[in-house]
Amino acid sequence: MISIMKNYIFTFLLAIPTLLFAQTKEELIAQVKANPSSVETLKTIQRVGGYDPDYKELETLFKGLDKSVRKSKQGKQFGYYLKRLENSSVGKKAPAITQLTPEGDPFSLSDLRGKYVLIEFWASWCPDCRKANPDLVKTYAKFKDKNFEILGVSFDRKLDDWVAAIEKDKLTWKHISDLQSWQNAAGTLYGVRAIPQNILVDPEGIIVARNLHGEELDSKLGELLK
Repeated sequence: MISIMKNYIFTFLLAIPTLLFAQTKEELIAQVKANPSSVETLKTIQRVGGYDPDYKELETLFKGLDKSVRKSKQGKQFGYYLKRLENSSVGKKAPAITQLTPEGDPFSLSDLRGKYVLIEFWASWCPDCRKANPDLVKTYAKFKDKNFEILGVSFDRKLDDWVAAIEKDKLTWKHISDLQSWQNAAGTLYGVRAIPQNILVDPEGIIVARNLHGEELDSKLGELLK
């Protein structure tokens, strides 16, 4: 299997009726273009992006909306989201992250400078995250001695649940959170609206890939960590 993650139903921030996912991307884009004056079209653009949004594609659709929509409260919020996606895209310097470990100590992404780092956004309550963890544990065991580290960023709200999941799933890498669930500051900074999701950063702090899972992640790390 090229990527087991592609078979998962990812957990999204905004609940959308299941039947709506039957629409193709082309149909969604057509719907956006047919309704440029509706604020509700912003939600359709979000759905065009799906799990792994391309900010350039979404920005083009956003710019095609009426000015009244773009300048609305919701439009400004969506514009902010697009900027965060742009700033965390491949080739950009990874935005700084500092949150607390389960022990209550501050830990930063910059503390891992000099290593390839997979920033893994997840939560104890996310079924797809927990399903993915065994493969991530295998990946970590395979590459942890080759200048590779994982930084888990949890969207949990309860410390006990977070710690219990780390222990049960045997996640022995670095972990941080601000215990703000979907309002996690790092998640907002990286434009994360679905989990599990990840960002791969090189030793110089540059983003080299986004949302690689399973065999695709192992293959990429194999190329980089020869």
